[in-house]
Amino acid sequence: MPETVTLVGPAIMPVFALITWTCVMFFWMYATRIPAMQKAKIDPQSAKHPGTYADAIPSGVRAVADNYNHLHEAPTVFYALAFFVHLAGGGDTINVYLLWGYVVLRVIHSLVQATINLVLLRFLLFSVSQLLLVAIAVREAIRFHF
Repeated sequence: MPETVTLVGPAIMPVFALITWTCVMFFWMYATRIPAMQKAKIDPQSAKHPGTYADAIPSGVRAVADNYNHLHEAPTVFYALAFFVHLAGGGDTINVYLLWGYVVLRVIHSLVQATINLVLLRFLLFSVSQLLLVAIAVREAIRFHF
């Protein structure tokens, strides 16, 4: 009899956490962007091409929007890897901790980018978070004898 896969497991909860954090950044983005656009008297229609009004918006407001966009770029590998780990039965304690570590680093990265925006610190956080994904991928490759 084939094994059944549970829909929710320890490797899926970090996925939900990062999705929830992305929703937080969505609200933060619009809570800052709309007032900034109103203050700068930017017609919403003139914003049909991203970046065309960037100089009229304060850097801190742009940083929050930039981070929201970043949460739709780099984490794609995280999402795919987390589902792979879950579905392939690799959700051991180490992989789950590595997935949670990725989420924590992405949240810290968001907070850094949206507040003090120190590029070298952001780069360090990004790099370490990516290395956690590499560690999971290597562990899975070893597990499957690749």
